[in-house]
Amino acid sequence: MVPPDSLFGFGVIPVWVGVYALTVLTFAAAGYVAYRRVFRLILQGLPVARFDRPLTRLAGAAGIVMGQRKVLQRVGRTDPRSRRIDLAGIGHAAIFWGFLSFTLSYLIFIFGGSIWHPLGETILTGTGVLVYSVYLDILAVVILAALVWALFRRWVAQPHRLSFDLTRKGESVIIVGLTAGLMVATLLVHSFYVAAGAGGPEAGVFVGGAIGNWFRGLGMSGATAGILQAVFWWVHLLIVLGFALYVPFSKHIHMVAAPVNAFFRSLEPRGALASIDLENAERFGASRVQDFTWKELLDGYACAVCGRCTDACPAHTTGKVLSPMHIVENLKEHMIAIGHQGPRDAEHVEPMPLIDGAIPEQAIWDCVSCGACMEECPVVVEHVPTIIDLRRSLVLEESRIPETGMNALLSMEQRGHPWRGTTFARTDWAAGLDVPTIAEKPDAEVLFWVGCTAALEQRSQGIARSMVKVLKSAGVDFAILGDEESCTGDPARRMGNEYLFQIMAQQNVAVLNGYNIKTIVTTCPHCFNTIRNEYPQFGGEYEVLHYSQFVDRLIREGRIKPVKMMDVSVAYHDSCFLGRHNGVYDAPRNVAKAIPGLRLVEMAPRCRERGFCCGAGGGHMWIEESQGERINHARTDHFLETNADTVGVSCPFCLQMMTEGIQAKGQADTKEARDVLEILADSLGDD
Repeated sequence: MVPPDSLFGFGVIPVWVGVYALTVLTFAAAGYVAYRRVFRLILQGLPVARFDRPLTRLAGAAGIVMGQRKVLQRVGRTDPRSRRIDLAGIGHAAIFWGFLSFTLSYLIFIFGGSIWHPLGETILTGTGVLVYSVYLDILAVVILAALVWALFRRWVAQPHRLSFDLTRKGESVIIVGLTAGLMVATLLVHSFYVAAGAGGPEAGVFVGGAIGNWFRGLGMSGATAGILQAVFWWVHLLIVLGFALYVPFSKHIHMVAAPVNAFFRSLEPRGALASIDLENAERFGASRVQDFTWKELLDGYACAVCGRCTDACPAHTTGKVLSPMHIVENLKEHMIAIGHQGPRDAEHVEPMPLIDGAIPEQAIWDCVSCGACMEECPVVVEHVPTIIDLRRSLVLEESRIPETGMNALLSMEQRGHPWRGTTFARTDWAAGLDVPTIAEKPDAEVLFWVGCTAALEQRSQGIARSMVKVLKSAGVDFAILGDEESCTGDPARRMGNEYLFQIMAQQNVAVLNGYNIKTIVTTCPHCFNTIRNEYPQFGGEYEVLHYSQFVDRLIREGRIKPVKMMDVSVAYHDSCFLGRHNGVYDAPRNVAKAIPGLRLVEMAPRCRERGFCCGAGGGHMWIEESQGERINHARTDHFLETNADTVGVSCPFCLQMMTEGIQAKGQADTKEARDVLEILADSLGDD
């Protein structure tokens, strides 16, 4: 893109003076706005350690940003709602890579070439300039086509995730218009350059060259073409600078914030929530801007308002108030609206309430902490920790929690488990099975962590008994804690009672560290996640395996040999805390495939990473759903669509939710929910 010879046709002032003067003024103004509307506000947040492992962070951010990994992760797969092949990421990636290509061209041909014209050929050689110019010329047409498709998709085809109020704001059209203007200006600059009869490698462009020759065929003079080439060159630059000035005012600040957000993403296991220093914290949880971490505040600016998170959210899908996109966006808009709140003050009251103001309290309680929002987010926004911090404030600062959740917390405080109405003791399920306790067998190879649900809920006790049968069949040297076992505290932490969680976690860690524990095996993914990913925060470092991982290993080693034919078709349901939070997808499927006669069916497309929550996470095993369809009923429909006989699970929470769903749908006579472990135990034959 060859610059004009002089500033607006006057030979007195060099072009580069105008270019750099406008650029400095524009970026100074944009920088000031960005500081006032973005950086100054973000820095109000609490400190959080996100500067460790810089090379790991940089490598991961490169894949997310430059490689568009998260944007492209669903391309070619079936969209759960429309049942169409998802191709949206291709258009975004094309525009992004085009943006990088044009940005490089601006540096070389505009900011460098305006000072010294031969810069491009010096760096790239004449052939390189020709190739690059032809590439940009064709790329402009490709991007224009992608923009037309994007407009049609957003405003005409309108997939569900683009139907939300935030995704239909006019600023999307402004950005598309500016980008389209850049592409049109690029083609016209090329065209008028060719029509003026200029030579050099830039004159070898295809599209611009064809248009330029057409202009000449219409009788356009070289002088007129030269003037128009200069005019559109400056128009092009003004659009670039206008874009830079507009971005800090719009949602497209994510172009700057998203790469930063990717670098500062959490490197901890996804299933782990951050701990609170209860002794030194000024406030517990977050109900004001200054209560959040700076990373949580940055999330709002990184959000691309694409709707993917809300579209994937099982609570929103079933008619609840919660929209993860609105949580982070409304927090950002609340922060901008009230401005900087001055020095940190634990007693400060914001001029407008955040909870039940910008963010409805009910939305905070609707979350099942399944992580679907974070899985789908292309810019690594961390919605769940923000929601949990809001819950912590409600519970610990104001004692506000749904009554059913409070009952579960009271039971945990008083009885060490959330099952308030149970009449069972910790070891009743093991009657007649000759199961040793770790106190009786302190050198046991494996500690079987039974968990509250498998020990105290009648239907789930079958899972614990099946585990014992499998372990004995494999000759595993194991023991249980028995009456020394207590709830891991997972429900308390997910419901916002961090204080109760830490008490229970510290008690359990003290018990576990008092024995020579080598390996812990759990049947509950919630126990698995908590002990594996969160107990290290309190000095509890163990090898922790979910039964599916451990049993898969036993099968591969030949220590377990299922022999009995199980003539059953099983649609496998992924537990969120086993799959999405810990990446365990293959192990339970491997166990199922090892069972003779079992036919494994997927609940596609809502399976594996895109699995749909059973509705029990985030304390919702005990918290009643607020409105709309029950999440477990929606998931039961997904199972019934497969026509399988049985929905296979690997979590006692999922087992209860799917059992109730089948009963509610009137299918209990022909369908059932079973843990894969139970089916495996049956396939081992009689003892």
